[in-house]
Formats: sequence, C-alpha cells, structure tokens
Amino acid sequence: MAITADHIRTTLANYLDQHPEAKTELGVVLGLLDDGDDLTSRKTLPGHVTAGAILIGPDGRILHILHNATQKWLLPGGHLEAADDTLLQAAGRELTEETGIPPHVINPHSQTPLHIDVHPIGANPAKDEPAHQHFDFRFLFRTTADIGGLQTDEVSDAVWRDVDALSDSSLRDRIAQAIH
Repeated sequence: MAITADHIRTTLANYLDQHPEAKTELGVVLGLLDDGDDLTSRKTLPGHVTAGAILIGPDGRILHILHNATQKWLLPGGHLEAADDTLLQAAGRELTEETGIPPHVINPHSQTPLHIDVHPIGANPAKDEPAHQHFDFRFLFRTTADIGGLQTDEVSDAVWRDVDALSDSSLRDRIAQAIH
C-alpha cells in the first residue's frame, strides 16, 4: 500500500505536536494537503514530500553522502516510491539503497521525524523538471555497521562527520538532544 495523504498529515501532526514552532514554515505542506495535491508524486508542484535519513554511527558521527546530481554532501534520502508504506520505511529504504548498509543493522529512533526541512530544488532540464521544493521528512536512525556498497548512479562517496558539520543549527540541536 502506498503512502497516503492521511499518513503524511498524521506524521506532520505528530511532528508539530513536538515542534509547534515549525507550524508557520510547514503551513505550505498543510495547505497543499488541504487542496488535495498528491504530495507523494515527484511531479507535484510547487513541491512534494521526500524522505531522509539521519544515520548515527557507532562513534556518534553522522553519515553524509556525496550526491552525484548536485555534487553536494547531503544526508541520505530521496523520493517516495509506490511500494513505500510509511515515510519512515521510505527513509530507511533510501538509506539502505544509497549506502549499502543492510536494513537489519539500522534501528529507527522514532516513528516521528526528528526534522522536517523545506528546501528549494533547482530546475533540472535533463529531467524536464522545473524548480520546486522538497518537503523532506528526516528520520533518525542508529547503526553499528559501516558503509557498504554505494548506489553509484546517485552517490559517489560517503563519509562519517561530526554533528557540528551540519549547517542547520536546529537539526544539530535536535540530533545532540537525541543522542545524549
């Protein structure tokens, strides 16, 4: 069963219960849901939902991947697929696909995202995609494993970095609170 608008709305509501200060920023997502937009489709504009993973390794560092299309160091994640039942499952799937870390050595911290990030995505003429936004539902995971075989069509490198390497101070603070 694919991810539904109700599941997105419920996940968002649970997140906002924990982080009410984010309601203004995430109002656009609620508005699009209220309008009936299919936020699970990567074709939906002005934006759509993606699922991301914040993976904490055995030494407390955070996994970053070098994304081929952007040539930027990012957290693992990506678009939803029809086979995904939940946003948490989608984040875990993206994590294992991109890093080669087997799912049985990845443990989710919570069913509720640690962070929801709204960020712009530039136009991609090669894919005939205009500029749009990603509403990235980021879930925290822990592992005792190291990086496996990378999904080289999307990812060219992966490294463990200290939490301080993250540029988003809100995300840094939430990770620090979760791991201590």
